[in-house]
Amino acid sequence: MKDLSWKVLSSSYLFKDLWFTVRKDKCVTPEGTVVDPYYVYEFPTWVTVVALTEDNKVIMVRQYRHALGETLMEIPGGCVDDTDTSLEEAAARELLEETGYVCDQYDYLGKISANPSTNNNIMHMYLARNGKKIKEQALDHNEEIEVYLLTIDEIKALLKSNQILQAMHATCLFYALNKLEEMSY
Repeated sequence: MKDLSWKVLSSSYLFKDLWFTVRKDKCVTPEGTVVDPYYVYEFPTWVTVVALTEDNKVIMVRQYRHALGETLMEIPGGCVDDTDTSLEEAAARELLEETGYVCDQYDYLGKISANPSTNNNIMHMYLARNGKKIKEQALDHNEEIEVYLLTIDEIKALLKSNQILQAMHATCLFYALNKLEEMSY
């Protein structure tokens, strides 16, 4: 197979903040075409988790998403912190912070990219089982999150009716349903 990778000739940062950075690259393709400018959005690594309670309910979160101006039903997840020793630990931490639940089994479902043409980060997906609520939520100052417990059939109905708008969360739910052998092809 032909190597289609671009070579970066120069790179500069236009904006840097807590969880969002914009980089401007000047690149050259294998055929010699110069691509200038090419903008890259840098984000931290993300994790999401489809967590099941002991009685097989899916732990969902509902929160306002300002960029879209809508309140969405989602799965728990967020950024991997520098203090997290593993991706699984980050997923467990996000689950506990957002919902107050812990799970005793985590299955790695894989990784996806939100938009590989502009975003440089990856989201890692997990399926967690045997969830128990052990404490109240520990939310960030800008978070207001409602927790819902839904059946697998209710999750399927939300997906079928396009009610899970967060594309990466819908993807993680599909991978989890497949792992649980709840998908029919």
